[in-house]
Amino acid sequence: MSVGRKNVVLYTDGACSGNPGAGGYGAILIYGERRRELRGAEAQTTNNRMEITAVIKGLERLKYPCDVDVYSDSAYTVNAFDQGWIYAWKKSGWKKADGKEVLNADLWQRLYELTRTHRVVFHKVKGHSDNELNNRCDELARSAIAALGGRERFEE
Repeated sequence: MSVGRKNVVLYTDGACSGNPGAGGYGAILIYGERRRELRGAEAQTTNNRMEITAVIKGLERLKYPCDVDVYSDSAYTVNAFDQGWIYAWKKSGWKKADGKEVLNADLWQRLYELTRTHRVVFHKVKGHSDNELNNRCDELARSAIAALGGRERFEE
């Protein structure tokens, strides 16, 4: 970690009721003894979009550049960084190796920008198992879907 930067832990999860369908995200930011929960939902989205959005929303809440450990059960999100996919996509103008457009490029571009501000390390966790914070993020995401109540978006 870096001198002068705060060390933050960010747990995230996304959920969808139908894929595509109503989707939600949950995130938990932890800094020292402080813990902040975030949640939001969209009426028409996909699970992958909510997984990426959860990380974005968590990182956007940070007021200063931080060293962040992100814990996610989304192989899609974690592997984009750990396998270097995102760097190849950026280099190729947000196209995949087969020349097709990268799905969710708008979110990937925003997340990439945030990883330029913050030093982020991604960690894959097993979803729906014994990880208390991952399970709490799943609860937040699902409760956000329920809170939509016919609106296009919900966030708190």
